[in-house]
Amino acid sequence: MSLTGRQVWTRSRGLLLAVLLLVAAGITMAALRSGAHHGALDPRSADPAGSRAVAELLRAQGVSVRVVTTVGDASDAAGPDVTLLVTDPDLLTRSQQRTLVSATDSAGGRTVLLAPGPASLGTLAPGVAAESPARISARDPQCDYAPARRAGEAALGGARYTTDAPDSDGCYPGDGLPTLLRLDTGAGGDTVLLGASDLLHNEHLDEHGNASLALQLLGSRPELVWYMPSLNDPAASGPGGEAPGEEAGGEQSFLDLIPSGWLWGTLQLTLAAVLAAVWRGRRLGPLVTERLPVAVRASEATEGRARLYHKANARDRAAASLRSAARARLAPRLGVSTADAHAPAVLLPAVAAQLDRPERDIHDLLFGPPPADDTSLVLLADHLDALEREVRTA
Repeated sequence: MSLTGRQVWTRSRGLLLAVLLLVAAGITMAALRSGAHHGALDPRSADPAGSRAVAELLRAQGVSVRVVTTVGDASDAAGPDVTLLVTDPDLLTRSQQRTLVSATDSAGGRTVLLAPGPASLGTLAPGVAAESPARISARDPQCDYAPARRAGEAALGGARYTTDAPDSDGCYPGDGLPTLLRLDTGAGGDTVLLGASDLLHNEHLDEHGNASLALQLLGSRPELVWYMPSLNDPAASGPGGEAPGEEAGGEQSFLDLIPSGWLWGTLQLTLAAVLAAVWRGRRLGPLVTERLPVAVRASEATEGRARLYHKANARDRAAASLRSAARARLAPRLGVSTADAHAPAVLLPAVAAQLDRPERDIHDLLFGPPPADDTSLVLLADHLDALEREVRTA
């Protein structure tokens, strides 16, 4: 039977509503996230998390600002008159990190690393360790480093660093450890580590001494190379392009090769599957009677059940059914209640008194053992019929 349009709509409207809600939620989340994260730390972006404001201020002071996205371009640009800003050091593979260090170590320029973690510190800043992050807030420099003292209070925090390097400056401490660390690399160059990048964002640049500190750190050389690591960099997937933080020649597990986004995607799909199973699961309700397509005569039903008993050799079940039916029909004729129809102590005396026969003979017929073969079963049925006829005619 084909479904009507109304039945199709009734069955599918719940699914359509769920799909519509998922699409709407996805569009809303995408719109909200795009407004907050598009162009983060990009000197060409005017978004709140972008860095166009500090780039324009540097250009106004005569500093050339150039954006690169490959480690090759960043390495080629290294020099004594260049400040190299790396926006996401932990995104670099070990091979890329080594390429960058070999180009900057003897260049005599400045390298600024934004929030480097354990994945990059061992190569880009040997001897430095990252501790648990501190809350990002306005902090006093509490150090003798001239740019920090001139800038004064600035929004810093995030990663905290420790080092045993003698020629270093640690500023803006969080719980006793600096969140800005400057290391002398020799030949007039240095490396600056910032625990957080918030002071470079457009929305925070005019707060506290953020602008002053940013301009001093990034504008100390005539040229600023703004290196934004990209997964499209051929060096990230070419020979020696290990995963970020992996040692060259090291082995990776299967989970290391799966992008982190797949974990959340799998969890969301699992949750969706569970909700769908709960929604579509069968619910037990009240019994509903249905009209049978055909009427089956009682004789046919009796014959069908008898054949089933015969096929299963269930003579005991067949005999019990015959005796139970006979007792139920005899009881009303003998004045025995329905509740006592199957009680030998009540039914047998009534039958014996009606027929003037010994209770023992009647007991074997109405409550006796099951027949041993089919012939005995047929004989039992005949005797029960005869007993009922005697009671009716007595």
